Amino acid sequence: AGPGPASPGPGPASPGPGPASPRPLFGGCWSCRLLSGAGLLAAAVWVYQGPRSSMKKGIPPSMGAIAQICFAAGEGAG
Repeated sequence: AGPGPASPGPGPASPGPGPASPRPLFGGCWSCRLLSGAGLLAAAVWVYQGPRSSMKKGIPPSMGAIAQICFAAGEGAG
């Protein structure tokens, strides 16, 4: 005695709303975008000012200082 006859599935799909479009991260909140963008720029300026202050004192820049400046310039531009 096997299982009974399979019940038919629901009828043809009713024309309803399609899948919801995905919401952007944080719901597209402009204040969140501005705050995070300003924080990223502030971090780039902070990283840039470290080697800059030692170069103003007359200390020749090291390879690490040059890398920091290049990284900060890339962060500020991107």
